[in-house]
Amino acid sequence: MENKEKDEVQLDLLDVLLDQENKEPIVLMDESGKQITFEQVAVIPFEVKKEKRLYCVLKPLDKIEGIGEDEAIVFLVDTDDEGNSIIRIEEDEEVAIAVFDKYYDLLEEARKESNEEQAPKTGKKKAGKK
Repeated sequence: MENKEKDEVQLDLLDVLLDQENKEPIVLMDESGKQITFEQVAVIPFEVKKEKRLYCVLKPLDKIEGIGEDEAIVFLVDTDDEGNSIIRIEEDEEVAIAVFDKYYDLLEEARKESNEEQAPKTGKKKAGKK
């Protein structure tokens, strides 16, 4: 059992974020060392000042002061000095709002595609019984 836990600790954060099959909560530590559990909402590639960046939108599952139950937080995916993947809260409010806007655009595109796939393939209507 201990070996399994060690393996889980060694997972790269970027691998976890990009794994579409992963439905497990993400546990982060705040500045005081308190663990906070999040649900992954989305990973959004976004360009800021001609620099391609990767953001993730996480919804806190634990109560965080100043964050509503229906709110999520935008994090920038980055690397530390050793090359390990890390995330940090995007502090530029304009960038965070733009990332949310892109997320909503992607949701709308996915909804439209889903509706198109469910639409009938032919223009024929079924005749009703009298």
